Amino acid sequence: MKDKTIDSVIKSTWQAIARMYNEEASKYGASMALGYALLNIDKEGTPSTALAPKLGMEPTSLTRTLKTMEEKGLIYKKKNPKDGRGVNIYLTELGVEKRKLSKKTVLKFNDKLIETFTQQEIDTFIEMSQTIQELIHSKEIY
Repeated sequence: MKDKTIDSVIKSTWQAIARMYNEEASKYGASMALGYALLNIDKEGTPSTALAPKLGMEPTSLTRTLKTMEEKGLIYKKKNPKDGRGVNIYLTELGVEKRKLSKKTVLKFNDKLIETFTQQEIDTFIEMSQTIQELIHSKEIY
């Protein structure tokens, strides 16, 4: 581990998490991206323009994900009542059901981490992650 950089540890850990979620999601004909999208669509509808930043996705990737979700009957679109130029995304009954499954999956992983690490270790990890993000967003590195 001495020869690994902090960013390589973060990257390999995230890749392992993504693989784990994708393996679990594939049992239900889904993907991690689809599950995260379900978790970020509000019951009252979510403007499509608000989803990409929430998910950290590029608009083209989001468009593909939303198209897949619509084809699977998980979402539907309606004109945004506050801005007729945009659309809001809503969950169908099936989408709500799959959202519950996605939430259960995420919480199971979270519970295992809480069971494995002390609260102090978790707090330190969260604090470090937030500081790393702040450094990146503030352009203090490059």
